[in-house]
Amino acid sequence: MTSPLFDHAKRVAGSYLQPLLEAAALRGVTAQALEQAAGLPPGALEPLPESLPADDYVLLLDIGAELANDPHFGLHVGQCVKLGTYTVYGLILLSCRDFGQVFEQTMRYEQLAHDLGRSAITIDDDIAHYTWHSNYGSAHRHLADSVFAGIRVFSNWLAGITLPANQLTLTHDGGPPELREEYVKVLGDMPLFNAEANVASINAMMLSWPVPNADVSLYPVLQQHAEHLLQQRANNAPAITQQVHDAIVASLSGGQVRLATIAEVLKLSPRTLQRKLSDAGATFQQVLDQARFALAKEYLKRQELNLVDIAFLLGYQEQSAFNHAFKEWAGINPGAWRSG
Repeated sequence: MTSPLFDHAKRVAGSYLQPLLEAAALRGVTAQALEQAAGLPPGALEPLPESLPADDYVLLLDIGAELANDPHFGLHVGQCVKLGTYTVYGLILLSCRDFGQVFEQTMRYEQLAHDLGRSAITIDDDIAHYTWHSNYGSAHRHLADSVFAGIRVFSNWLAGITLPANQLTLTHDGGPPELREEYVKVLGDMPLFNAEANVASINAMMLSWPVPNADVSLYPVLQQHAEHLLQQRANNAPAITQQVHDAIVASLSGGQVRLATIAEVLKLSPRTLQRKLSDAGATFQQVLDQARFALAKEYLKRQELNLVDIAFLLGYQEQSAFNHAFKEWAGINPGAWRSG
């Protein structure tokens, strides 16, 4: 089952697709075979597209694992990550003075590479916790595996040495128990599976480690370019989805939000609104879920709001309904997300 945020408006940069194609090719699976199995048009993957829908990318991960008969395909995709995988955001990381700045820039600019999930970092005494919130839930384990394997490969490359293994928790089940030693080979240690969140925990002192050979003089130029790209992304968002999003946000605390009420606010018939959203590659439920998820994360940062208050502000009649929805979006319940 996919997340309710599974949506064609979310994209993955073509360069981020390259490690998947490389890992598949190493296992005898061609781009054409992936296209056919995924129901994509011929030539959709080769030559490399500028971007593709994020849901297609996640589907290709799962299909690649099946075609290659590789239970740890995601780990092997992560091993194929290179500097160019992360687009301009990768170049920014190469210009960072230390790993603390690397994590800060990751949180700001990873969306230039993909819309698969989002990063967060918290520091608890002397331990830094890097959390990756997947937009696709624990059912797609190859996605989380590829992300954390890629982070390890890229971090080792930035550091110029093999870094100590992280204490890692993953929300998925780890796949076949008899084959889990592959995690130790790729990640350096065995993760804890079926966890509440995808979290790598490291000694906070590592955040002050310098990035060898970093060209910090390039950082201002690259950052300016990245900010320009972020603004372009915001400007290119389909106007109707932004209008619906804004109307939903303004209406949520007033009670249940329905398509008919938002259509009335926008002076459209419900059928016309549905059609316009469909033309923009979205549904009303997706926009509603995205608005609620974004607001929920902001409300959870405000300690004066309890979960009942937040559920009410998001238009839920019962806190249990909010808890269930949030776990579908983030992979963990809102209480755990707040404490994490």
